[in-house]
Amino acid sequence: MKLETDLARIRRIAEQKDKENLRFRSFLKGYDGPEGRIDSIVHKLYRGVSSEIDCRQCANCCKRIEPTLSQKDIRAFAAGLRQPVDEFRARYLVPGEDQGEWRFNRLPCPFLAGNLCTNYEHRPQDCRSYPHLHKRDFTSRLWNVVENCAICPIVFNVYERLKEELWHGRRPS
Repeated sequence: MKLETDLARIRRIAEQKDKENLRFRSFLKGYDGPEGRIDSIVHKLYRGVSSEIDCRQCANCCKRIEPTLSQKDIRAFAAGLRQPVDEFRARYLVPGEDQGEWRFNRLPCPFLAGNLCTNYEHRPQDCRSYPHLHKRDFTSRLWNVVENCAICPIVFNVYERLKEELWHGRRPS
């Protein structure tokens, strides 16, 4: 399967395949194969796809996704900027959905220059972990995965390859 990296094409294909992606999500939620099999397949696909894609050429996640910052993330990020936490929070953050969580106040990320993070060594855990495909319990995060198919070339390609591997060319109606 050809690796797709063109962001406009990825967004268009993901939008066209929205219903299919949601049907596949339902398939994954009801999957009754061996425990851990889906995680194992996703991890293998992630390693292969991510080894072929240079995130520094894309940075679409930094342009379109709002990471959640914990208090620990805020302290580390502010320290990396040599800025007091209160000043950093007031200037760059807004409250997140959950108590004690914060988000950057605008998109793209205010610390993105070109396609690089200007505070990379101190980036939030949410950024370090993206696209989260290396984690366990893949099927517990499927809403985000389907949404991220239109944003991240790695997620898009892994999800498409996962469909091929688990559906074996069959498409449920």
